[in-house]
Parts: sequence; structure tokens; C-alpha cells
Amino acid sequence: MTQFLTRLFAWLMPLFGVFFVIHNYLIFWQGWPGGLSVVQGMTDAGSAVPSEMATLGWSQLISWAVLLALVGLYSVKQGQRLLRADADRLSATAAFIIRGSFWGIVLIGICDVIISFLRVEELLEPVLGETIGKELGRPIFRGTYVHYPLLLIGFAIAFFTRRLGFIWLTLLVVLAEFSIVISRFVYSYEQAFQGDLVRFWYAGLFLFASAYALLTEGHVRVDVLYTNFSRRGKAWANTFGILLLGLPLCWIILTTGMWGKGSSLNSPLMSFEIYQQGFGMYVKYLMVGFLVIFAVSMLFQFCAYLLSNVADLLGEPSDEEEDGAVQTAELPKEA
Repeated sequence: MTQFLTRLFAWLMPLFGVFFVIHNYLIFWQGWPGGLSVVQGMTDAGSAVPSEMATLGWSQLISWAVLLALVGLYSVKQGQRLLRADADRLSATAAFIIRGSFWGIVLIGICDVIISFLRVEELLEPVLGETIGKELGRPIFRGTYVHYPLLLIGFAIAFFTRRLGFIWLTLLVVLAEFSIVISRFVYSYEQAFQGDLVRFWYAGLFLFASAYALLTEGHVRVDVLYTNFSRRGKAWANTFGILLLGLPLCWIILTTGMWGKGSSLNSPLMSFEIYQQGFGMYVKYLMVGFLVIFAVSMLFQFCAYLLSNVADLLGEPSDEEEDGAVQTAELPKEA
């Protein structure tokens, strides 16, 4: 029963986070009523959802129940299988989200810098035509027809590339900063979009690396007491830390930032908010979106970490112990 409940909880938390973001898009971007509106309409006649929208609202409400049923069925079918296998699947999902985001912001950063440079130098319309040149000066057009397609391409690349490519963002940030130094002190040339690119990639590096740091135990830990704990003591400390601090942090980011149209995350995303300077990069709204990616990827990784620690509490062998047992079994026996 402990394995079933832990596996059910660990899969529901991140998948509910993904569903929350999807339904947020349907409600505030596509005008769907939302499941809560349907429930409120049943209890309060004054807030009833129009009949033509009720079907959409019910479909949203039912989708949550379907997700719960599917995850419950999956957890039952897994039976007594090791929790570490599910932890690996959750970690792989978090890694995929980070890889896709990395490739997306690399492509977006390069393309947006080129567009901004052409716009600053008044070459955009001669190169791409008057109509496209003017449209690319509008944040909503650039975001819809340049940034979002590039982000999808980034996730397509991540599907075929298994490495955590965000590590290379460190080098890209250095190169972007180095280009500013060269252009400023050698050629006396500097534009706002150059600094925007550094901030854009650095923000991605800082937020996307969080899940990887948790996966590899690379995060900063105050080891005043923890380092002297037993293996079970560390597992208990990590479990309570995830349940009381980690998961609530992710949900606070999602709910406070995306609960309404004017919330701190929804507002800049929906308005394609940009910097105040006239000819910088049009990526400020995407940097706000980094927080959404951070919260969702950390939900997956926190739950993977939770499964690994509960596995320790249940006495499941670790990967190192399994490898050691296999190597021992393969040793030749003495005559």
C-alpha cells in the first residue's frame, strides 16, 4: 500500500502541474470556461456558464478525473515493482523539458538578435520586405510566428538528443558577454539587444539548471546536521523537505502567477511584454515563462527525488548496490 500511494502521489503532482498549465492556456488564451466555472454555475445560478460553453467546461472538469483514474490504474499495475524505476522515468521527463527549453532559447536568442540587429540598422525592411519588416517590430507577431515555432523545434531536437544541453549555456553566456566587450572597446559599437541576450541566456541557465542540480546532488546544502545522519535519517529529512518546502514552492509559483488573467505570470505572457528600450530583444515575456518551466520541471524532479528517498526507507537496493551485486555474481568462482 505504501508503494501504491507513494507512486500515485509522485505521478499526480507533476501531471497535475502540466494539466494546470494546459488549462490555464485554454481558459485565458482560448476563452474556455474552466471546470471551476461549471461547478460554480451549478451552485450559483447567477454565475451559470452559457450552454454553448458548458460542454467545454465539463470536458475540462472530466479530464482531471480521467487523469486521476489513469494514474491510479498505472499505479495498481506496477504492483510491487521498485520505486526507483518510476524515479528514473520522472527524472527523464524533467531532463526532456530542460533539454527542449535549452534548444528553444538558443534558437530564439540567435534569431531574435539577428532580427534586432537588422531592425536597429534599418535593414529589416530592405532584407525581408516592408510588410514583414513592420510586422516583426510588433511583439505579438514576433512571439507568435518566430519564438513559439522555434521553441517547438527546440523540443523536437530534444526528443532526438539525450544530453542535458543546457550546460553549454554557460559557454554561450560567456561568448555573448565577450562579444559585448569586443564590440564596445574595439569597434565602439553597443546596442541594447546585446545585453538582453546575456540576461536571456543567463536566466535560462540559472532556472533550468535547478532540476539537474537536484538530480546530481549538486545543490547547496547546509550540512550542520544532515551530514551525520544515517541513510534512513537522510531519507526522512529529504522526504519532509520535499513535501513541506519543495512541492509547495512549485505550486505557489504556478497558482499565484497563473490563477487569473492579470496574475504576475499570465499578464506579461499574454501581452508579449518587452523591455522599455525601443530596439532590444523581444524576449522579456519568455523570461517570465522560464518560471513556469522551472516550476513544472522541478515538480517532476522533486517527485523523482521523493520516490528515491521513500525507496531508501522501504529498503529497496540502490543502483550502486545492484551494480555491485551484479559484479559480484559475475566474478569467477575459485576451484
